[in-house]
Amino acid sequence: MNKKTTFVSMNVASYINDLLYRYDCVIVPNFGGFVTNKISARVNNFTHTFNPPAKQITFNSHLKHNDGLLANYIASSENITFEAAVKKIEEAVFLWQESLQTNAVTIDAVGTLALNEEKQLVFEPNKATNYLTEAFGLSTVQSSAIERYKQEVKPLPVTNDEVVTSPSSEKRIIPAFIKYAASAAILVILGTAGYKMHVTSQEKEAYSKQLEKVDEKIQSATFVIDQPLPAINLTVEKAITKEFHLIAGSFQKAENADKKLQQLINQGYNARILGVNKWGLIQVAFDSYETKEEAKKELYTIQNQVNPDAWLLVKKFD
Repeated sequence: MNKKTTFVSMNVASYINDLLYRYDCVIVPNFGGFVTNKISARVNNFTHTFNPPAKQITFNSHLKHNDGLLANYIASSENITFEAAVKKIEEAVFLWQESLQTNAVTIDAVGTLALNEEKQLVFEPNKATNYLTEAFGLSTVQSSAIERYKQEVKPLPVTNDEVVTSPSSEKRIIPAFIKYAASAAILVILGTAGYKMHVTSQEKEAYSKQLEKVDEKIQSATFVIDQPLPAINLTVEKAITKEFHLIAGSFQKAENADKKLQQLINQGYNARILGVNKWGLIQVAFDSYETKEEAKKELYTIQNQVNPDAWLLVKKFD
């Protein structure tokens, strides 16, 4: 292991760290993929802490196919070719796999990878790093527990205006002002209810008359267009009905995708741009086929003669 190889490994790790702020998945070819899941703000009732929303990082060792995202980012950042960027990734992966045999590997601020007793990769994310840009600047807040208390309510003073004898022969005093207040409240409620019924009846009658006038105006209205707009003929491109596509490359920039498309057309392929995938990359295909057998046969030919990184995408476009 030399200093140059170690530097390449650290450099690739920093690029992975950068991409996780913008994408939900970053795949390292022939190694695995770092996948993010958005989680909402959380409250810990035991520690009395408030955690902001964040991106939770997981590692999937089955995501090994090169989707071009990491390589394209390295190539554009260092102003090198795509092939040179792929070579850098291969060197970093070789170093990580070699180091994992004896030690844990730290991927920049993303987290740590290590082998368990069954020789399986175990990922421990760095919880101090929040890759959710919406929560930038927000940190965990701790609050002291809130103590709740009950305020003692003192009884109101009473006057001996009326004495009521209960069935148990105990005397109970009812304040005079409470008796009068209850009577006044009943009168106010009854008066308000009667007023509302009267007003509601008047409003319904007025609203009904307004609707009749509007209907009369609509029935008598006539709409005439002296100069109608000319008809517009739209040419709609036929949708892609074939669902087996041979992918030539995935590109972050539109100009690079157009350049690749023109290159394939000049070589005689019925190439097309399929659109943008879920990682924000523009996919360019050699051609599309109706059957899987036909697509696999052509894929083997292209991999042996033109591009060994070509791969088959099965997707039906509406």
